Amino acid sequence: MKAIFLKEISVFFASITGYAIMGVFLLVNAVYLWLFPGDNILSFGFADMQRFFVDAPYLFLLLIPALTMRSLAEEHSLGTLELILTKPVRTMEVVFAKFCAGQVLVFLSLLPTLGYLVALVQLSSVESLDWAGIFTSYVGLFLLASVYLAAGIFASALTSNQMVALLLGLGFGVLLTEGIPQLVGLGFLEGNAYYILQLGLSYHYESISRGVIDSRDIVYFISLTALFLLAAKTWIQKRNWS
Repeated sequence: MKAIFLKEISVFFASITGYAIMGVFLLVNAVYLWLFPGDNILSFGFADMQRFFVDAPYLFLLLIPALTMRSLAEEHSLGTLELILTKPVRTMEVVFAKFCAGQVLVFLSLLPTLGYLVALVQLSSVESLDWAGIFTSYVGLFLLASVYLAAGIFASALTSNQMVALLLGLGFGVLLTEGIPQLVGLGFLEGNAYYILQLGLSYHYESISRGVIDSRDIVYFISLTALFLLAAKTWIQKRNWS
């Protein structure tokens, strides 16, 4: 598992993929947070990170499928996955190693954004910042990105075509983030709106971003992540058995 994890990390940074994803994430967030006309921190006059935590999930929704699309699809197309599985390594270890490598890249993408926080401290009094909300929002953003990673890896396990894996990963993310809340608008489901909303990522991300870490939100994110990883493992085994 360690060898697969290190290989994935090296692949990310041996090509432009890892740098491009990190660069786009940081650049777009910086533009929206500091430079976007009429709605940036400097013109708004109030120092907080709210805009970042609103925009970042949508960037991850677009960028993470691009990160994960090759994780298993490329292994399928090259025939190397079968070779890996002939070694003394479990299928779940392969899936989890690729997932952990993706988490490292997500963490490295979020780390420089602490620079935004340092700038905000310089622009305002430390007491004016909602530190609890900022901390839990970072936790929620990392957990949200972990779900996108797991969903993208599952999408990559379904096909040997990387573009198909990209579209499937994006589709899973859109469904969980935006699709489920739209079900509330269906007339026959209106009476169950509260319960339906709890099935979506947005509900739990917004909940955890309020400054209090609720165990129900943590369990939701971890369970959904584990479900996608387990589905990827099961599908790989099914393909190898058939």
